[in-house]
Amino acid sequence: MAKTRVTRGNGTKVIDDPAVRRRSTRHAVVEKHETVAKEEARDDGIKTESKIGKANTQTKRGLLDMPSAGERRRSKRARLSHGSGQDGQAQKKEEPDESVKLEADTDDLAAAIIPVKAEAEEEAKFEAKTKTKAKTKTKTEQDDTSKTSPRKKTAEADLQARKLKSYAQFAAARQSPYPDFARPSAAECQRAHAILSTVHGGAPTRPSTTVAPTSRAGCGDSASVLDALVRTILSQNTSDANSTRAKLAMDRAYAGSDSWERIAAGGEAQLAKTIASGGLAVVKSRAILAILEQTRERYGVYSLDHMFTAPDDVAFRELLSFRGVGPKTASCVLLFCLRRASFAVDTHVHRITGLLGWRPAAASRDQTHAHLDARIPDDLKYPLHVLFVKHGKVCTECRAGGKSTGRCALRKAFRRGKGVDDDDGDDEAVEDGRSDEAVDDDAKLVKAEADDE
Repeated sequence: MAKTRVTRGNGTKVIDDPAVRRRSTRHAVVEKHETVAKEEARDDGIKTESKIGKANTQTKRGLLDMPSAGERRRSKRARLSHGSGQDGQAQKKEEPDESVKLEADTDDLAAAIIPVKAEAEEEAKFEAKTKTKAKTKTKTEQDDTSKTSPRKKTAEADLQARKLKSYAQFAAARQSPYPDFARPSAAECQRAHAILSTVHGGAPTRPSTTVAPTSRAGCGDSASVLDALVRTILSQNTSDANSTRAKLAMDRAYAGSDSWERIAAGGEAQLAKTIASGGLAVVKSRAILAILEQTRERYGVYSLDHMFTAPDDVAFRELLSFRGVGPKTASCVLLFCLRRASFAVDTHVHRITGLLGWRPAAASRDQTHAHLDARIPDDLKYPLHVLFVKHGKVCTECRAGGKSTGRCALRKAFRRGKGVDDDDGDDEAVEDGRSDEAVDDDAKLVKAEADDE
């Protein structure tokens, strides 16, 4: 039985208060139902503790705000005295016993809590279902996004067909797209090699083994064909410093140089953010992930090392078949990784061979590659490529935006577009004698390269 201690004067008196007794019973019922609700929620695997706690808090608040038993009795007596006019004896008769009222209040409390508990459980179940549906929808949307649309597949197939057709028409047969353009001759190639070897401290020789550098990205410099291809993609349309930053960032982010599974699983957004310092991050990340996807689909593993035993023509065709890979990228992989005789044409080679008159002024890089690959002797393709790239970076006259001052030994040897047999021995500074269209074409090219670098 609940007791209430009341302090009056010098002593403390314990009295039996029905209102206190009923409140204690109410709290006991609330705690009991709260315990039952939590146990059921835990058994069902539904996290409804917060919902039930909130509902019970609201219920408790409502019960505690109810008028006390004394207030209700006084209110009832007032109504009876005004309504029936009966005396106090009748009023007392009609008042129910306190224990009966307590039992009724307890039943009302239980009836109030059960619907609240059920409602909380239903809301929790609905939330769990909604989250599951949202996850399923998100996964479905991602799957749909990862699937290439038929229109995109058709466009990619058309591009691949054009690349292979162009290659088959000229480069595969070692025929120039400009059969009437007879430069450079083998003698001119020898002379350019000799001059540049003297200027840059000797003729470059191919190393006995190919080792992937750890301090720079390189361009095809790797003993793994797939790694060489990715490094060359990173080097496209940017400086060595930027491509190196992008490659080192990839190695840090994915814990290694050949963590292809992690790179593929990370997705395009993460890869683009990682290689942002290399420029054209979205385009390059898309190309790298497409190469990984195609490699896994074709061979079941992330490896292209079977190309080491493939003929030059077969390896070149396969490299061109990947999305984002053109003749320059494929030629770099052949030249440096596969160690084949292929003359890669990057921005420096394209610019300098234009200055020397070794290609038509309007020839694109891909056309220049097909033309020079057919004209330059195989034994000079590696050293001439390396020398042209080095010269294009350091020569004040032959670099992007450089002006002719007559001091460059290479340009003096091939001035006015003349070769070995046409040299008249004049060493004075002169213009290179090309057409106005050729000069304008190179001016546009120089501006684009200056923006890249």
